[in-house]
Amino acid sequence: MNAKPAFNKRDAALTALALAVLYLFLWWADGSMAGALSWSFLPSPLNGYEIQILNLVAVYGILAISLNIIYGFTGMFSLGHAGFMAIGAYVSALCVLSPEQKEIMWIIDEILPPLAALHTPFWFSVILGGVVATIFALFIGIPVLRLGGDYLGIATLGFSEIIRVLIVNATPITNGSLGIKGIPCYTDLFTSFTWLIIVIFCTVRLLNSNFGNVLKAVRDDEIAAQVMGINVFHAKLFSFCLGAFLAGAGGALLGNLLTTIDPKMFTFLLTYNILMIVVAGGLGSITGSIIGSVIITVLLEWLRVVEEPLDLGFIHIPGIPGMRMVVFSVCLLIIILYRREGIMGMREITWNSIGRWFSSLGQSKEDKA
Repeated sequence: MNAKPAFNKRDAALTALALAVLYLFLWWADGSMAGALSWSFLPSPLNGYEIQILNLVAVYGILAISLNIIYGFTGMFSLGHAGFMAIGAYVSALCVLSPEQKEIMWIIDEILPPLAALHTPFWFSVILGGVVATIFALFIGIPVLRLGGDYLGIATLGFSEIIRVLIVNATPITNGSLGIKGIPCYTDLFTSFTWLIIVIFCTVRLLNSNFGNVLKAVRDDEIAAQVMGINVFHAKLFSFCLGAFLAGAGGALLGNLLTTIDPKMFTFLLTYNILMIVVAGGLGSITGSIIGSVIITVLLEWLRVVEEPLDLGFIHIPGIPGMRMVVFSVCLLIIILYRREGIMGMREITWNSIGRWFSSLGQSKEDKA
């Protein structure tokens, strides 16, 4: 009876240690450690471009988890994530911009008076962006979630495109096709990774609960879940709204990271990028979503070189815009054809699995000796 609390204490201590190491790394990465300690043996902190990639890793990790809840853990093929992200980004931008900035920026049509006076703290704007995205998900989910398979994907894709068209035409609210510029850059390393940790913690607790088992049962077999007395539609609607909330919050973080948003950002290509992270990492794996966000984000930046002109001396190859997405499309096809379960499948990295891995390494060394 006393073994389980000790086991939990060990896990909690290891998790706290890992978080301390992570925040120590973030402290060093943004240059705070170098400024505070001024130790000559410390390596130089990361530059602005590398910090931007780290922020994108955290934000894309949140977005991948949000889509994985809908697709990987509940089995609903949704392609409307870009729409929820757009809602969160625009709501947050309208909240954090000052009234003076709004008055200058809205030049085609005057901004609505209630929005012109709106000014809230950043964290509240992120939560509000998620809440508004959830409200939209509730209205679209009630009629659409009765569909299934490819029909659900097409319907949610249509919803995403409707949101983008509304943003273009609702000029008094969104500034239309001109977009919103000069958004304060509130999304720093500590903010983005704190949100990621909160999302991971809450998602793991949910999926390990009885309701998490309900979602997995719906994913595995809807008919069997109905026979067991599960309200399948309510479970789907909750999962869809939760994924939309996280997508809205992720969109808000992304908007405050890039400091500029416009309707062209929130096309199907953005949903495709998040879907690629989820599929590559593993459907039904939170660990896979994090690993996939690291790999895909870094490679998306690294492969920009294939879009630049290449001079080999005897031949000159002109740059082809969009070539990196062609490369990633091919990679996604290879993953679907030869490793459909992704990097992690449905497995998770836990302290128990890490302990077993180290134990197996020790046993293999003893066998060799």
